[in-house]
Order: sequence, then C-alpha cells, then structure tokens
Amino acid sequence: MPEAKESLPYRVLARKYRPVDFTTLVGQEAMVRTLRNAIATGRIAHAFMLTGVRGVGKTTTARIISRALNCIGPDGTGGPTVDPCGVCEHCVSIQEDRDVDVIEMDAASRTGVADARELIEGVRYRPVSARYKVYIIDEVHMLSTAAFNALLKTLEEPPPHVKFVFATTEIRKVPVTVLSRCQRFDLKRVPQDVLVAHFGRIAELEKVEISPEALALVARAADGSVRDGLSMLDQAIAHGGGVVDAAQVRDMLGLADRSRVLDLFERTMRGDAAAVVAGLGEMHDAGADPVVILQDLLELTHWVTRLKVAPEAGAGNADSERAQGLAMAGKLSMASLTRAWSMLMKGLQETLNAPSPVRAAEMALIRLCYAADLPSPSDALKALQNGGTPAAAPSAASAPRGGGGSGGVVARLAPQPASAIAAQPAEAEPLPNPRSFTEVVALFEARREPRMVNALMHHVHEVRCEPGLIEFRPEPSAPTDLAPRLSELLGKWTGRRWIASVSSAEGKPTLSQQKTANADTLRSKAEADPLVQAILKTFPGARLEAVRRKGEDASLVAGLHGVPPEEPPPAEEYPADDDIPESEY
Repeated sequence: MPEAKESLPYRVLARKYRPVDFTTLVGQEAMVRTLRNAIATGRIAHAFMLTGVRGVGKTTTARIISRALNCIGPDGTGGPTVDPCGVCEHCVSIQEDRDVDVIEMDAASRTGVADARELIEGVRYRPVSARYKVYIIDEVHMLSTAAFNALLKTLEEPPPHVKFVFATTEIRKVPVTVLSRCQRFDLKRVPQDVLVAHFGRIAELEKVEISPEALALVARAADGSVRDGLSMLDQAIAHGGGVVDAAQVRDMLGLADRSRVLDLFERTMRGDAAAVVAGLGEMHDAGADPVVILQDLLELTHWVTRLKVAPEAGAGNADSERAQGLAMAGKLSMASLTRAWSMLMKGLQETLNAPSPVRAAEMALIRLCYAADLPSPSDALKALQNGGTPAAAPSAASAPRGGGGSGGVVARLAPQPASAIAAQPAEAEPLPNPRSFTEVVALFEARREPRMVNALMHHVHEVRCEPGLIEFRPEPSAPTDLAPRLSELLGKWTGRRWIASVSSAEGKPTLSQQKTANADTLRSKAEADPLVQAILKTFPGARLEAVRRKGEDASLVAGLHGVPPEEPPPAEEYPADDDIPESEY
C-alpha cells in the first residue's frame, strides 16, 4: 500500500486546495451571501452568469452551485442546501467530474450553432439520477453569434429541471440579450491581505516554513488571483526546498527589492543619472527583470501621488516605507509626478518591444532624470513671456545630475545676457481696452476663444458698442449663453464692468458679411486697375486669384478694423492692420 501511495502523481496546490463548498471559497463574501440566501429561501435562478479575472473561482463556484442544488444529504433524504454534505453520491460524483447530470462544456472549443443545438436537444430530457441537470459553460463569450441566438429561447424558458451556469472573463463580449436572462455575479479580485492569510494556512498544512515577507511578495504578484498565487507558491516551495524566504521569491519572480526600488525612484526624481544607471545595472545583474523594475516604479509613482493627494492612503504599508513615501510626496510637485507617470508608461512600452530590454529601460530612466526638475510647459511659457528663466520643478533633492544638469536646457529655453546676474521682474502688462466691436472680436481672438470669435463674426449684428457696453442682435444659430459669456470674459480681461445686452434692432451686417463686402469691393477695384488689365492681356489664361491689402495678416478680423463697410476707401489709402493681433485659428 505505501508503494501505491508513492506512485500517485503529485497534485498541484491549486487543485489540491480547490474549494469544495461556500465556506472554503475565499474573497467572494457578497456572492456567497446572495447564493446562500437564495438557496435557503428557495429563490434559485434558472441561469447564473459568473464573471471576473482568471483564478478568482468562477468554475469552482459553478461546481459548488451544482453540488448545492443536487445534494441529498448523508441519509439520501435532503434537499438543496447551502452546505453540501460532501459524502452523498452526487456530491462525490460532481467533485470527481463524473456526474452524468452535470455537463461541463468548454465554449472555447465548441463555439458553433451545432454545439448549441446539441445542448438544446439534451435539455428536453430529465436528469438521470440527480435533482437538476446543470449545464456549466466555461468561457461562454467564445460562442458564436448564431450559437447565442440559438440558446436565447431555451435560456429564457428552460424546463424546471435544468439550470445554467455560465463563466466568462470577457463579460462585454456576451450579448445583452443573454445577460438579461441570467443572474449576474461579478467575482472581484481577492484582496492581498486575504491572499496572504490563505497562502499562510496552506503553507502550514504543507509543513513549509515561509516568511511573512515572502508571502506578501507572492500575494502581490498574484494580482488578486488565487490560482496564480497558488501556482507561484508551489514553485517557491520547490525552489526553496521546503524553506522559503523573501530573497528566494524575488529571485524566482525576477523582482527587485522594495527598498532598492524606492532608492532608484528617489535618485531618478533627483536627476542623478549616473547613480540611476549604476543602480539599474546592479538590480539587473541580481536577476531583476527590467520590465518588472519599470512596473514597480510605475506602481511607486502612483503610490506617492496617492500619498500626496490623500496621506492616509499608505496606512497599510510599513512605517518606515510610509515615512519615506510621505517625504517624497512632500518634495515632489504634482506636475513632476504626472510627468514621471507618462514617461515611465512610454518607457515600459518601449522596453516590452525592444530587442534589449535593459538598454531600453536605462534610456527611459535617463530621459526621466533629465526631465525630472524641468518646469511644466505653462510655467516655462509664463517665464519666457515675462523675460525670466523658468524655475525648476521641486525635486526630491538638489544633488547634481550625472553628466550635467538641466541648466543648459533651461538656458536654451530662455537665453539671458552673460552679464545678467538675476532676472528682473517684468512689469505688469496694461489691461486691454477695446473701443469698438471689431476690437472686441480681436481681443477674443488674441485670447484664444475660437467659439466666441466664430459666434461674433458670423452670428451677431452689432447695434451699439462703446467701452463697457455692447448691444447686439443675435441670429437664431448664435449660442444662448453669448451675452453673459461676453460680460464675464470682457470684465475679467479688462478689469472693468461690461454690460452685454440683446436688442431687437436690425443692426449692422455681421463682421463676416462686412469682410466679404470689403473683399468684393477690393477685388473689383483691382480688376479695374490698368496695370492688372495689362498683365491679364499679356498672359492669356491668367486670372486674379486673390486680392490682399499691403500688411494684411491671417487674422479672422483682418480687413475690418477702421474700414466702413459702406464706402471703403481707395486701395492706396487702406490703413495697415499691424495693430490687429495675429491668430493661429
């Protein structure tokens, strides 16, 4: 007998400790409570839809439901129960995957309408020996559209002896017509502390010594999946020969030490490129995967940003680690952290696709070093407009960057005279004071308000305009909030109160109509010019494409300022529009 026992194949932990009832299912308390109450009160749905990421217990839950529905108790007289006995013929046969009335179907390999038709044909027959015939369809989202449509009628009105349990990782690929006929349960990722406790109990049952830090590393790498975590724990036990510590788990998973990742992040945000390159090389030589290092840095950036926004977010971490994170959160600006997140995300994608991941990761961190203390674009633009040097963003420390600092970059952004000792504060710019409707539109164009410029140009008829007052007749297509928006923005920009009122008077033509009229008049005068006529006569087939006044720019209101639409002055007397601000719109 002992020889026969030794010859039995090894069962991995994920199969050996697979839950067999609701009491051993971890991390899904809300679903368990609902199913328990439903079975206890007899409110059992005819179809269940279980969704969630891999390894959280979808198929396991389906089997537990089938056992709970078909259990007859040790004496054979029981009914559906929330606590299957585990000893009756149906509990045993379902546990051993040999019950003829519990049919498991893999939708990934049986996707067609013929498979759905076979299932529908079997639904008509009563169960052989069990109370219910249970169909468990795994990865149900893989069924074809025709197969889903074939199931709809049966799924909506199945015979009373049939129950359906569907499982999927891609709930969005399941048609809503199917979802509406099922009772849906979203199985959540199992929390890390629950995984640590669960793995610790299994390690005790297996008589394995494993450190709490190693358990935390395995639970963190499992990412909420019980099966993934048990597979890694199985590997760690084999790797350590029955004694598992954190260093062995890091070597096995290619992880970097948490403290070393913190140091690397701090050096990167400080801009010490030489120390970053050296530290990354040491971690890579120790077996850490460059992709995992960047993922850890991304996670750390997110954690520090959360600490900056909500300091209580790091309550679950060690005191020393939380103190270090709070210190970094206090020294780093939000702009620096968000920029670091974006650059690390880009660097991670490059590292995943690069022929040499370590070199790609190194280049990504070097880029981040040289950008860590640069000012944000808005700060740099404001400094340049004021004639000063953009101030560097707050960094974790002021140590010099290896291979040079950012002074050269900032100096190129805002060159200063060599003799200048300190930038003098720029005088405040005078507030604008538009005196005509055309100047008001030019101000909106200069302030980058394209929506307002478009409305004022094409949908507004000026009735009266003077400093502090605008009276106009809007067309039906004009925005409804035009008047209050005009008052608000003009008051904000000019520092005085503006009143914008709607009138029923006819008013002047819109600015676009005035501009078109001016252009037509100018074109007519140009075509009548003797020199132009001589050119057209000399070059047969030539034509006058466009006419512009001297000094005219690309502004939307160019050609309007100071030009009455009724009687345009002669072309040679047209005033230059150099006072109209240029626009990119």
